[in-house]
Amino acid sequence: MGRHYDDCYDDRSMFAEPGGRSALRRSSRNNPRNLPCPTCGEPNQLTPADRRRGYQCDACANRAEGGY
Repeated sequence: MGRHYDDCYDDRSMFAEPGGRSALRRSSRNNPRNLPCPTCGEPNQLTPADRRRGYQCDACANRAEGGY
């Protein structure tokens, strides 16, 4: 049986909410949450790692995916 796509991502510690729905990365001294969301403009929503991946804040992502 083949490996599941997520098997190579077993270490969830890089995420802000390991085990949660958010894809945003954990903030740290080297990766501070200091950038605005590109969609809503709310400040301090993204880290540089999130920005490089083209992410938006959780609230905007949830709205875009049909969540509230």
